[in-house]
Amino acid sequence: MATTRYHNITGSTSQELLKAGENYAINKISLANVEGTNAVSVDLWIEKQYSAAVPEEGLYGKFYFFKGLSIPANTSYLYELSFSNAAEEFGLYIKLTAASGTPAVDVILY
Repeated sequence: MATTRYHNITGSTSQELLKAGENYAINKISLANVEGTNAVSVDLWIEKQYSAAVPEEGLYGKFYFFKGLSIPANTSYLYELSFSNAAEEFGLYIKLTAASGTPAVDVILY
């Protein structure tokens, strides 16, 4: 996915917001539940893939900022965060879940 600050996320499939190596500095993320009727549960994490080129670093896998954060319908949530998005570092991912309906969240990266 090309670097963009704005995302319209729908459905319950994990989606990449920032790919590792895009060198995009973010300080905050805004999540707005735009579904209109139901709360949405949000998982937000960074993930670093194992690299055979630098196996001695050993820091790879998923690291959650939050998991199962419930955002009521028509509500926004602002979260401050910081991580390295340089080459061989972390990508940013999101996954939505809803008890009913199709989850929908607008994401803005600051």
